[in-house]
Amino acid sequence: MSTQPLLQRSAGKRIALPVRVEPKVFFANERTFLSWLSFTVTLSALAAGLLNFGDRVGRLSAALFSLVAVAIMLYALVTYHWRAQAIRNRGSGPYDDRLGPTILSVLLLTAIIVNFVLRFNE
Repeated sequence: MSTQPLLQRSAGKRIALPVRVEPKVFFANERTFLSWLSFTVTLSALAAGLLNFGDRVGRLSAALFSLVAVAIMLYALVTYHWRAQAIRNRGSGPYDDRLGPTILSVLLLTAIIVNFVLRFNE
């Protein structure tokens, strides 16, 4: 019998193994996308309620909430397609985004603060 190891590694070579992507990864990406869209529908319903039953401040707040909802929808769509492409190409990188949700949270917080400031100054 040989005393050589079963897999020999040389200093500069890397062994390329095929990456198996399970179907649940695609479904998790879609589920995350639908979760983002569910939030935007709720935010859009709030904006529509303010638009229909609000005064001048309510209409301005509805416009801000609508813009934030559209921004979140676009972010969700771009992120979904980016992740789907990375999964399809069997990318090994991280699929998370730390900057996008932070920016969207700041936008939503700004819209809420503007709503409160306008309401209390009226």
